[in-house]
Amino acid sequence: MEQHIRPGHLTAAQARQVLGDISAGALRNLVWRGKLTRSGGTERYPYYAVADVTTLAAERHQRGAA
Repeated sequence: MEQHIRPGHLTAAQARQVLGDISAGALRNLVWRGKLTRSGGTERYPYYAVADVTTLAAERHQRGAA
């Protein structure tokens, strides 16, 4: 199924890659803990804002490098 998403948003699979190739469960856990919020899509196929994902990825990288 081809997905059409708004510019500036990522699918869950794309967000997982940006965040370091994390599992789907790890992504859901980040949402559940309030570290990342959905910005569109459906319950089954959520979208995430690029800015939110890249900010979280940078924070995670900083913690790993420290």
